[in-house]
Amino acid sequence: MNMKLFISAVVKFLLGAVLVSLLLFLPAGTFNYPNAWLFIGLLFVPMFAAGIVLMFKNPDLLKKRLNAKENESEQKKVIGLSGIMFVLGFIVAGLDFRFKWLVLPKPVAAVAAVVFLISYALYAEVLRENTYLSRTIEVQENQKVIDSGLYGIVRHPMYAVTLGLFLSMPLVLGSVISFVIFLAYPFIIARRIKNEEEVLEKELDGYSEYKKKVKYRLVPFIW
Repeated sequence: MNMKLFISAVVKFLLGAVLVSLLLFLPAGTFNYPNAWLFIGLLFVPMFAAGIVLMFKNPDLLKKRLNAKENESEQKKVIGLSGIMFVLGFIVAGLDFRFKWLVLPKPVAAVAAVVFLISYALYAEVLRENTYLSRTIEVQENQKVIDSGLYGIVRHPMYAVTLGLFLSMPLVLGSVISFVIFLAYPFIIARRIKNEEEVLEKELDGYSEYKKKVKYRLVPFIW
């Protein structure tokens, strides 16, 4: 086992868990925030399990997923906007719970939790189908176009799945206002996709033909 990769993965996992907890529980003013505990469990338990599997089965893919340093200036802007969305959305969810502004009923959170888990499972399937996936926009050595499975339905199934993940997050947390904030994500990801496709058309052989074969970027029959 690559100890350097293991330590990096553990540190980033713990920092992520601590940061999300702070962003939720501090504004809520209490640890007695059941929706937040539900969300943290849904997010980090599968993440931990997936990390363990990748550590032993595909450490190269885990390394790519841990690397978030973008070289494309346009993508740096997208990451910045996404970061603002998450921070603001989580803080508002905590405040919404604390002051009871527009809190959703429990059944909505339960349904959203199911959507979240289904999206997580599809996320794992995308990783299985495409081992070239990294968190940055890049074309890797010997990379090939993937056009089967979910990639035969939309050109960016990873982003399609994260759409389900991210829009279900504020609903799990029980906050209408936070959900409105997270509605910025489709517009943010559309900007990322536009720039990513420009890079792939220039640098990845066969991508132009793939675009003709699979017409939809994110949502079948819509876009």
